[in-house]
Amino acid sequence: MATRVAVIGGGCSGLAAIKCCLDEGLEPVCFERTDDLGGLWHYTDHVRNGQACVMRSTVINTSKEMMCFSDFPIPKHYPNFMHNTLVWQYFKDYAAHFGLGDYIRYNVEVVLVKRAEDFAKTGRWNLQIRDHKSGEERTETFDAVLVCSGHHAEKHEPSFPGLSDFKGRVVHSHDYKEPSQYVGKRILIIGIGNSGGDLAVELSRVYLSTRRGTWVVNRVSGTAGFPIDIVNTRRLKLMLANMVPRSLLNSVVTSHLNKRLDHDLYSLTPSYPPTAQHPMVNDDLGNRIACGSVKVKADVKRFTETGVEFEDGTFEDNIDLVLLATGYTFGFPFIEKGVVDVKENRLPFYKYMFPPDLEHNTLAMIGCIQPLGAIMPISELQCRLATRVFKGDVKLPSASEMWTDIREKEAEMARRYVKSQRHTIQVDYIAFMDELAELNGCKPDIVELFKKDLRLAMHVLTGPCTPYQYRLVGPGKWDGAADAIYTTMDRVRFPLATRPLPEGSDIVRLQRFVLKIVAVILVMIILRIVFFV
Repeated sequence: MATRVAVIGGGCSGLAAIKCCLDEGLEPVCFERTDDLGGLWHYTDHVRNGQACVMRSTVINTSKEMMCFSDFPIPKHYPNFMHNTLVWQYFKDYAAHFGLGDYIRYNVEVVLVKRAEDFAKTGRWNLQIRDHKSGEERTETFDAVLVCSGHHAEKHEPSFPGLSDFKGRVVHSHDYKEPSQYVGKRILIIGIGNSGGDLAVELSRVYLSTRRGTWVVNRVSGTAGFPIDIVNTRRLKLMLANMVPRSLLNSVVTSHLNKRLDHDLYSLTPSYPPTAQHPMVNDDLGNRIACGSVKVKADVKRFTETGVEFEDGTFEDNIDLVLLATGYTFGFPFIEKGVVDVKENRLPFYKYMFPPDLEHNTLAMIGCIQPLGAIMPISELQCRLATRVFKGDVKLPSASEMWTDIREKEAEMARRYVKSQRHTIQVDYIAFMDELAELNGCKPDIVELFKKDLRLAMHVLTGPCTPYQYRLVGPGKWDGAADAIYTTMDRVRFPLATRPLPEGSDIVRLQRFVLKIVAVILVMIILRIVFFV
């Protein structure tokens, strides 16, 4: 059984890893190469090589109830979509509450992770570490390793004909901090993911070049203005969606997205349906296009010394700056060759965590996934599973069975998503969380819940699939989970209730409440027929 566990990285995944180790009676040692925790969410004005950082203005794309750790709800007065400073503060509060900081060694970098000489017998690892302050290098041995360094490390910088002749500046979004130095510039942004969209709406006089186009999703839904992930990430909705042919589902989603922003009209429509690629989350792009500060263009054909020609034959001259919002490639150069093999951003790991061919499952990658939802709860659940595997409480399948699961997932992703480095680690939030939870013994059983606690069952089935659901049963059960589920919408509403409402609003709310009660009764009748007849 593993006892001493190395945690590489002190971001959100690393913090969850430390806590899960402590929960399971293990001894964690976290190595963080910077001077503070938070990883990607620790904003600094200077560029940190090899480590991504949010922009000064970044607001998280997932709402607070869907992104929190499963036993530490975010304060009710925090906005539903938090500025990066509040996300970082939440991580600091989490670390302080559970005493995680005592286990973090700051300004220490892991240079090499290598199997110990007795690995075949013990599964242990040697870590070569470097202290950035003293310059000292030394080797320490651990029973297991949790790699929590994320997948936003190495910049992906594609080449284009003529780019080397371009006289203006070329900057990757990794190195962008805030807009003041770009005021008055004519800027070409290449890439239309979330970073490309954030850059486009923050800058003026922007040409936004895209190879495929994108579907744009707002943070706020059309359902009473609630966060879109609160509205859409629900078990009942997933069950219903899985009953519908994908072509029909895509048609419905396309119609819904075009009601808010006609993607044809705004030159955004991609050549793929909504469920075949990761959408852009952006609340302001349509407005910026409408007022002319952003112009959507085709893919780049070639650069000249001062301008750019696009694939549709159009040309823009006097470009001052090219911003590459082209994402990242990821790998693990600090891990011994032959242990981890990453090609074209593909991770051949069981549950995107465990290399299947190791003699001992004492190495786990955490957070190397791209969910349609928040990454923090998934990372936490991966850590909960990994630490119990290290202890010997959970036994993983054989190597051949793990490879079968890996290939099935790769085939499913290839079938559903457009071929892209962005979609190699795509997972469905609820389905993947349930997979991890089932392995770990903490997946909520809907049928059993209906037999024991009807109110809780209805919340779990029809309400937002919050991280608290995975603390209701099994290892790591939290006594506050049910109450956190019941009060989810209270915390969603709280930061919005900032003034007294005029007379008559109570009647409208009462009408909505009655409609909800009727809907709940109908759902209960249907479920009784399905599960108990």
